[in-house]
Amino acid sequence: MFLTINNLHKHFNTKSGNLVVLKDINMGIQRGEFICAVGASGSGKSTLLRQIAGLDQPTSGEVKIDNQTVNGPGPDRGMVFQHYTLFPWMSVQENAEFGLKLQGLSKKERREKASTYLDVVGLSRFAKSLPNELSGGMKQRVAIARALASEPKVLLMDEPFGALDVHTKESMHQFMLELWERTGLTVFMITHDVEEAVFLSNRIYALGARPGTVRREMRIELPERSQQIKRNSTFHDYRDELMELMRGHGQEAMIAA
Repeated sequence: MFLTINNLHKHFNTKSGNLVVLKDINMGIQRGEFICAVGASGSGKSTLLRQIAGLDQPTSGEVKIDNQTVNGPGPDRGMVFQHYTLFPWMSVQENAEFGLKLQGLSKKERREKASTYLDVVGLSRFAKSLPNELSGGMKQRVAIARALASEPKVLLMDEPFGALDVHTKESMHQFMLELWERTGLTVFMITHDVEEAVFLSNRIYALGARPGTVRREMRIELPERSQQIKRNSTFHDYRDELMELMRGHGQEAMIAA
């Protein structure tokens, strides 16, 4: 496995006592897979992503990427958040170069790499624009280009399309599939949107809540990946199974609380 999560637990000490957010999480991801972790509020999705990103450390267990234990942030992981996190005073080009500048690359190297990935996401002609001149979908493409410019081993996505309107979200879904197929990226994305997860991923990890645990691993096999597939009975079966699973465990969490 390329990315492995082994017996991961995460607890927080609160005024009310020990809060268990993640319990006994085990996942294995092959190089080049597009994986989604789906869960309702309280399932620890964002906490899980922080462990993989190295922004926080597990209470016990470990995360490994390419056989290396994750002990902190690193350029082998690119992050894309729900909110675009672009610097409003910087041009698109400068935003795309930002991570490379932190890595100490020369101005020439930064410009060449960032330009390459702005071309990949279809925004070369907007390189001199400021973020406030872009649509929501275009801003997210800049954020993706910035993450890709560091050529990470894994692209981590934290509900990246949650702030977009329905039409823009659908366009971004198609864009992500094309980008993934074109680059062979390994993608790990968290979302609460079941349809989004079914449409995009090879496999889905369904998380239960309070504490977050892996309730089910589901392999997604669809005959095609276009908007029309959402009318297909196979797509509906996957969606309904996940929705039922999330509803059931949501009710369990409410009773436990």
